[in-house]
Amino acid sequence: MPLKKSKGNMYLWLSHTHSFLGGECVHKCKYCYIDNPRFGRAERYKGETRLIEKEFDTNYGEGKTIFIEHMNDLFATNVPDTFIARIIDHCLRFPKNTYVFQTKNPGRYNKFLCIIPPNSILGTTIETNRDMSNVSKAPPAKERYEAMKELKFRKFLTMEPVLRFDVDVMVKWISEIKPEFFNIGADSKGHGLIEPTYSEIVKLTDTLRDKYGIKIIEKHNMQRLIDKEKTK
Repeated sequence: MPLKKSKGNMYLWLSHTHSFLGGECVHKCKYCYIDNPRFGRAERYKGETRLIEKEFDTNYGEGKTIFIEHMNDLFATNVPDTFIARIIDHCLRFPKNTYVFQTKNPGRYNKFLCIIPPNSILGTTIETNRDMSNVSKAPPAKERYEAMKELKFRKFLTMEPVLRFDVDVMVKWISEIKPEFFNIGADSKGHGLIEPTYSEIVKLTDTLRDKYGIKIIEKHNMQRLIDKEKTK
C-alpha cells in the first residue's frame, strides 16, 4: 500500500496515509471499516500481524501530514516492539513531515517516546466513558483516558464512532487530557450502535470549547444524528 493522499471520511487535516502492517487487529471492534460488508476483509488484513517489507521503500518526501497505520493499530499488544521501532525509524528518515499516530492502547506510547519523531502528534479513540466490552476488545476507555492524561507529548482525541456517554464524565476526562483538538464523528456504516442524542453532543462540545478552549473538529457524518433528532 503506497503513500496515499487522504480522502473520503478520513480526517480532513491529514494530507497522506500509509500502512506497514498486515494481519488482523486484536481489538476486533464491531464497527471496524476493514470488514467491508460487501467485499469482506482484504487478504492483507487476515492472519498474524506481520510487516509488509515493500512498504519500507516508500519515500515520504517532506511537507506532509502522514497518518501512520491508519488501517491497523501500531501499538496494540500483539505488535512486536521491533516492528514499532522499525516503522518509527522509517519516519525519522524524513524529518520534514508531521506524523500522526493513533492507538486504542495509548499506555504503550511511553515506551517509545524517546524515538518518536518530535514533529508528531499522538492520539487515541475514546468512544464513550461507559463499558463497551460488547463492542471492542480494546483496553477499556478509562485506561485510555488515564494513559493520555499522563502522556507528556502533543496529543489529540477522537470520539468516533461516538457512543452513548455521560456528559459530565467525558468533560472531566477530556479537559484533564488537554488535547490540542478533539475530533468527533458518528458511525458511518450502520452498525446499530447505541448512540447519544445530538443535544448531548452539543452540550459536550460547547462545554469543551467555551469553558476549556479546546478546538472541536466535528465530522460531516454527524448530520445523520442531527436529522434523527429533528424527526422526533
